Amino acid sequence: MASLGGFVSVLTFLLFLFVGLMFSSSEAAIKKYQFDVQVKNVSRLCHAKPIVTVNGRFPGPTIYAREGDQVIVNVTNHAQYNMSIHWHGLKQYRNGWADGPAYITQCPIQTGNSYTYEFNVTGQRGTLWWHAHILWLRATVYGAIVIMPKLGTPFPFPQPAREFEILLGEWWNNDVEEIEKQGNKMGLPPNMSDAHTINGKPGPLFPCFEKHTFAMEIEQGKTYLMRIINAALNDELFFAIAGHNMTVVEVDAVYTKPFTTQAILIAPGQTTNVLVRANHVAGRYFMAAKAFMDAPVSVDNKTATAIFQYKDIPNTVLPVLPQLPASNDTGFALSYNKKLKSLNSAKYPANVPLKVDRNLFYTIGLGKNSCPTCLNGTRFLASINNVSFVMPQIALLQAHYFDIKGVFRADFPDHPPTPFNYTGAPLTANLASLTGTRVNKISFNSTVELVLQDTNLLTVESHPFHLHGYNFFVVGTGIGNFNPAKDPSKYNLVDPVERNTVGVPTGGWTAIRFRADNPGVWFMHCHLELHTGWGLKTAFLVENGPEPSQSVLPPPKDLPSC
Repeated sequence: MASLGGFVSVLTFLLFLFVGLMFSSSEAAIKKYQFDVQVKNVSRLCHAKPIVTVNGRFPGPTIYAREGDQVIVNVTNHAQYNMSIHWHGLKQYRNGWADGPAYITQCPIQTGNSYTYEFNVTGQRGTLWWHAHILWLRATVYGAIVIMPKLGTPFPFPQPAREFEILLGEWWNNDVEEIEKQGNKMGLPPNMSDAHTINGKPGPLFPCFEKHTFAMEIEQGKTYLMRIINAALNDELFFAIAGHNMTVVEVDAVYTKPFTTQAILIAPGQTTNVLVRANHVAGRYFMAAKAFMDAPVSVDNKTATAIFQYKDIPNTVLPVLPQLPASNDTGFALSYNKKLKSLNSAKYPANVPLKVDRNLFYTIGLGKNSCPTCLNGTRFLASINNVSFVMPQIALLQAHYFDIKGVFRADFPDHPPTPFNYTGAPLTANLASLTGTRVNKISFNSTVELVLQDTNLLTVESHPFHLHGYNFFVVGTGIGNFNPAKDPSKYNLVDPVERNTVGVPTGGWTAIRFRADNPGVWFMHCHLELHTGWGLKTAFLVENGPEPSQSVLPPPKDLPSC
């Protein structure tokens, strides 16, 4: 008996050892993925065409990880286009080599070549996403990133019965790259998309929908977590579910104070997590997405739909459509964004910089330059502080790290060279006459306040701005011209929303703050692909800190060359 007891004790010890090892390894696991970039024929709206995909999937595969994990993604490019992948919202501390924007932190992966992105998921949990960051290839090359909290750490909201990823996108019947090239050749905006999509599918309001409608099955009385991502190229979108409210609990992988709403507004690049309770009469209900545009600018105004279907309800039951806000409902947009606040709990504090070392004021302008070969003799361009950014031929981070001269200038202006009535009567004067590859140098660990000001150069318009390598706090926003004497007194410095992509309102301004504690070269740009292509972009060069642990890491051996 004694020997049997000893044997049981040994077995128990080994079992606990195994469980302990299993848990410790799962707390800091290595997650490996293979991304094969390949062309595949896909049909939507009764039109078949070849598209660029990852692993033949549209949308692409989801990256799953836990906070603290290391993620390794080997990308092999089998397509005819150069490729790079951006891990949107991941901070990539000291590790810009894994950030992904072509010619900013790396040269693109050429056809037939591979590059391995390695990064740690540190201090982040929630919904982010990945996408191509070259040309307009992110039209079809994108997917979700789901980061679970550390093992044993619950959500700061009720545990859902199940989770669903909802990726909103756009579809063109013709080749997207050819459409963009044609627009550039003519000096005009390219043709708008032919449909919006939900998980790659336009839904029943479009032809040939039978195979191309996403449906999620739900059960009465259960609560579901929906991880919503706007992967559209050029459209801010409203999203709603007929007959059901949504409770917003997170944006851009940062927990928020929960609030209930009938619809959400989500800009390209942004993510929003909502809880939905299946508490309505059992049936079939449409989820729907359509564009928000409150400026005189043409957009794809068609509505994508998917189905929110209660279990055991037959497909013959006709779904009900939700009541979405009007396409130009500025009031809803401003009210919705005002409700977004950081959770600011003891476990998830909002560490807002209260003292500012560097004040920046960036104006956003559209303009036209002379183009004798273009249709109207002019070409659209866009600028920040009257500088329209020109992409380099060598990646900025490589030029900075290896001290390669002549690639960029570190003299981007902190303020516009010529102040004017930014949101007054429409201005046709072209102030965006300067072009160049200019970045703004920021001291390590300094605190930055950046005011982004829309202007009425040609037209006012909403602009979603994304900053790579950082989250920031949205401390203030308003309509009209920013007033430095009065507006800062209205800032929220207690629990402002923290995110990586923020909408600058049409004819208005947004103020953000962040601490520059991540050394490297970090892209900042409008996430409307159309405007990015016109030059509405720049970068921050954040200097190394005094310690080796505060400096840019050495580059990987397989870094692509230009």
